[in-house]
Amino acid sequence: MSVAAGSGSASGAQGQAAFRWPFAGRRVGVRAVGPVWGAGALLIALGVLAPVASLFWLALGADFSHWAHLAQFVLPKAALNTALLLAGVGLLVLVIGTGCAWIVSTCDYPGRSVLNWALLLPLAMPTYIVAFAYLDLLHPIGPVQGAIRWMLGYDSPRDFRLPDLRSLPGAIFLLGFVLYPYVYLTARAMFMTQPAHLMEAARTLGESRVGAFFRVALPLARPALAVGVSLALLETLNDIGASEFLGIQTLTVAVYTTWITRSDLAGAAQIACAMLLIVLALVLVERNGRRHRRYGSAQRMRPIQPRQLHGTSAALACVATALPVLVGFVAPAAYLLHEVIKRLGQGGGISSGLWASLGNTLLLATGVTLVAVAGGLVVAWAVRRLGSTPNPARWQARVASLGYALPGTVLAIGLLTPALTLDGALARLFGQAGLPLMSAGVVLVVACAIRFLAMPLGGIEAGLSRISPALEQASRLLGEGSGTTLRRVHLPLLRPAIAAGALLVFVDAMKELPATLLLRPANFDTLATWLYAEASRGTYEEGAIAALAIVLAGLVPVILLARNRLGSGPEELRA
Repeated sequence: MSVAAGSGSASGAQGQAAFRWPFAGRRVGVRAVGPVWGAGALLIALGVLAPVASLFWLALGADFSHWAHLAQFVLPKAALNTALLLAGVGLLVLVIGTGCAWIVSTCDYPGRSVLNWALLLPLAMPTYIVAFAYLDLLHPIGPVQGAIRWMLGYDSPRDFRLPDLRSLPGAIFLLGFVLYPYVYLTARAMFMTQPAHLMEAARTLGESRVGAFFRVALPLARPALAVGVSLALLETLNDIGASEFLGIQTLTVAVYTTWITRSDLAGAAQIACAMLLIVLALVLVERNGRRHRRYGSAQRMRPIQPRQLHGTSAALACVATALPVLVGFVAPAAYLLHEVIKRLGQGGGISSGLWASLGNTLLLATGVTLVAVAGGLVVAWAVRRLGSTPNPARWQARVASLGYALPGTVLAIGLLTPALTLDGALARLFGQAGLPLMSAGVVLVVACAIRFLAMPLGGIEAGLSRISPALEQASRLLGEGSGTTLRRVHLPLLRPAIAAGALLVFVDAMKELPATLLLRPANFDTLATWLYAEASRGTYEEGAIAALAIVLAGLVPVILLARNRLGSGPEELRA
């Protein structure tokens, strides 16, 4: 699921050289770029940086009393909870993701072919939906604890009850079992491409299978693990629903309550600045984990062959890889389906408000998808037209990809001041009252597009890298301009990449909660905010319907990902 900026922008030596038409007597190069594309890429990069600059300006503009109050009463507890949550989730996703990836890559046992792709299913389950489901499932008078008491012969929750899920360990447990696929996906791809002779050499030198794993396979997989853990931690930092449902005061929750509950925008901006420091630290950790790590292997390497497990070993492997799927997806999905069937069976139906929320969700996701895909196409094409030599468009592409690392709350706080300024100018220009951009949802669409811009940008760059520069050179020789070449030559070839990026953006926009909570217009609910409101009130009936709709939408890209990536052998994954 990781989208790396600039991953597919290099066109090779063929794209750098100019093409000489034997009869024309002039040089036609692919590095010529129109000012429109360069200006568009620059504006998009500045648009991504604008919320960050606005955030620091807003934070530094407040008086010192804000900082003193936050440093004494808010930041210590919120920062400690956030640090502990990140450390716990990071350790849990590392253990689960790496362990499951190693087992399915090196062992063959009953159920492996199904679990191979089923381990990705928790990606379809947003963290706040898992918390919403388990709060009811593990309630002291809920079905799980009731069944345990029945088996143990207890009659009352006073006699026996499980530890309260509304705690820091409970949050670590749930988030870890939902976010481990980020590590599983990257680690499994790395394990499948590791040459078998390295492990065989370690065994020949006297290492056990466990020792060979820790001393050979795990160090080789370090870059992939760094990427997967960083993505999981960024998702943890962005979470607001699960943390609030479980009673954990994190920095993200502190930003929301400081702005909405206390109406202290400056204080919220200062807390958001503290979150940016954590984001920067995570990015640096990920970069350092991959720095100077380049591993080579033979052209025709022999991949690790899974060994057949029997008896107890096969059963343990099956249980170990099935448990994360059961906890992270099957149990909460089954609960949501049961609640929906129960409500519809009782004649409850679906309220008009929920239908309106579904329509708003689809409208928002469509708008975000169009803006993000268009922005990614502009930046990727500007990079392509300038070739692989150092150029301004290359850093603009990297800046445009940074939005995915920014939590939704940080983006919302940073965009508020520029949006209010522009709204005021438009209102004065047209002689109208109110906030036209905020009321129309334009600011919310922009915030989500900035956050998810890296997805279509990375996919389009990768797609462009597979298209020979000779095609656009021929188009230019026939007198076509840059825009016409893109429309008539490249867009038809880029349809799969654009469709994949658009699908990812659409589904993630449907699930986005923090930015939607903070920037949505009045009386505008999406499925995510509807679920948040239902859980806050302690009602689960219609919240389950909204949650199930989000999960079903999230299953589509997960299934496509499983087919395209996990169905590939080592040669395809290496490519």
